[in-house]
Amino acid sequence: MVLFGFGGLIYVSVLLINAVAILSEDRFLARIGWTSAAAEPGFGGQRDDASVKARLVQFISSVRTLMRIPLMFINTILIVYLIILG
Repeated sequence: MVLFGFGGLIYVSVLLINAVAILSEDRFLARIGWTSAAAEPGFGGQRDDASVKARLVQFISSVRTLMRIPLMFINTILIVYLIILG
């Protein structure tokens, strides 16, 4: 028996993208030191693009910027689909 079908995989991926998209940089990410300002170097400093932390901060920032509008439509479509077909 397959635990996750294609629909379940879509639901899980949309929920995970929603979770990343709603992370507040001021309230949550700043507490753990994962702000984009921490990745910005001072004058004459070098960026730390190679670390996992810097890449995760960049990924979170990218998801929040690029997926804001498409997530509204995807969530609306999923809600309508779930209301109609259960």
